[in-house]
Amino acid sequence: LKFRRLMESHELYCAGHLIEAAVAYAEATGDLRLIAVSDRFIACIKKAFGPNEGQINGADGHQEIELALVRLYEFTGNKDYLDLSYYFLNVRGQDPEFYHKQLLENERNGIHEGRMPHIDLVYLQAHKPVVEQLEPRGHAVRMVYMAQAMAGTAYYLNDSALLNAAKKIWESIVSKRMYITGGIGSTVRGEAFTYDYDLPTDTMYCETCAAIGLLNFTSVLQKSDKNNAYADIMERVLYNSMISGMSLDGEHFFYVNPLEVDPEASLKNPDKSHVKATRPSWFGCACCPPNLARTIPAIQRYIYDESEDTKRIWINQWIDSTGAFENATLQQQHDFRNKKESTFTITNTNDLETEIFIRIPYWLDNVSVWVNGEEKVLEITDGYFKLILFSNSIEVRLTYNMPVLKWQANPNVKSAYGKVAFQKGPFIYAAEESDNESALHLYHVKGEPVAIDIEDAVLGPISVIDVPAQKLEQTEPSSLYYLYQKPGYLEKNLRLIPYYCWANRDTGEMRVWLNDGGE
Repeated sequence: LKFRRLMESHELYCAGHLIEAAVAYAEATGDLRLIAVSDRFIACIKKAFGPNEGQINGADGHQEIELALVRLYEFTGNKDYLDLSYYFLNVRGQDPEFYHKQLLENERNGIHEGRMPHIDLVYLQAHKPVVEQLEPRGHAVRMVYMAQAMAGTAYYLNDSALLNAAKKIWESIVSKRMYITGGIGSTVRGEAFTYDYDLPTDTMYCETCAAIGLLNFTSVLQKSDKNNAYADIMERVLYNSMISGMSLDGEHFFYVNPLEVDPEASLKNPDKSHVKATRPSWFGCACCPPNLARTIPAIQRYIYDESEDTKRIWINQWIDSTGAFENATLQQQHDFRNKKESTFTITNTNDLETEIFIRIPYWLDNVSVWVNGEEKVLEITDGYFKLILFSNSIEVRLTYNMPVLKWQANPNVKSAYGKVAFQKGPFIYAAEESDNESALHLYHVKGEPVAIDIEDAVLGPISVIDVPAQKLEQTEPSSLYYLYQKPGYLEKNLRLIPYYCWANRDTGEMRVWLNDGGE
């Protein structure tokens, strides 16, 4: 009997990763052998699943095959794959008793193992049809994998209901349930979303795989709606909650990416034991390291976009690179550190008129633009500067400032109320005990931050932020609780490093959200 433990054994989840690997291998090498293996596996799946007598009319407990089938459709153009993805999406939640019925049938057939497990349909995103799921609930990775498939399938099938549901999920995530680093998943219990504005900083989950899932979900949504809001979120994830999942030596990894760490709490408080102060070298469930390993080499898919008619090209991410397209070749070079200057060289390759859209990041100010040496008015629509490429080449040079940005959270985010966070460029910053004193919770930042370029022996060439602060002057009280006394403060300087750099030196405390001491 095949596919009998769908709720918990990830049979189709594994099939999906095989399919994604096949596509990646074929794209990189031109070798289609793994595509042929995947095709035979899919034939087996199509025989086993469906609404007909003798077939299994349900979906895997862990979404993945749905998005993989969309990727295979993109590579092959075979609509059968897209239709199968749509089937698995559409059948999900139609029968809330599906998993329970399959377990009972297994028991009757003598293949049930152990006690009957608890079935949490919300955790599985199987509590109702996917087009009715308009907010993120349940396991965070499964949610964004499913939503990515919804967005991709809807885009190619022109299914407005499915696309609108995917957009509603995305809007709910980024406006009410996402951390400032781009991380998602507020609780270790089920590695899940909880409720609006519930974003605890020291007990959250923020799995690396969930960040990558949000990145890919957002990238697919951008196909149907070219708006800088999507590129901004992709960038936030890429530079913060994703790469923080791997150490600078490339050999140690975070499953959980917290915004606040106290090593003693991680060791002694069982509710915080999932929050690590250092990156382990591996995991028993090692989904995050290989997910990072496959995403970083594929970074080009997030930099550029081309319309289906090849007449429009979007530059979404400012990353030194060259992109070759049907009508043009684009090269971008950036000097963020010294000149604060970026150059985009765009060469027409076939004398056809092409529209070029360059995203202007929100973290720049005083931006000036020159096109072929002539200064132009910087007109921005939906976050992009538009150019028309005729039968010649264009050099676009931009100069700018890169200020330190100071963020505060929506007042409904209780964990961040009365606190501030800092950003420079695309990077969110954090205070780490390695650069400061212990008891980071006693600091109150007060005054203007200053960015300084340094060469750190471990972290390399980075910009750090120094911000004036006051630290509560501690005198050891004689009792646990005592009558109020007006606090005294010591003048200090608090040094911040890019969030992705933390936990690469000594083991110690870390905080992203810092107490706001006012101007």
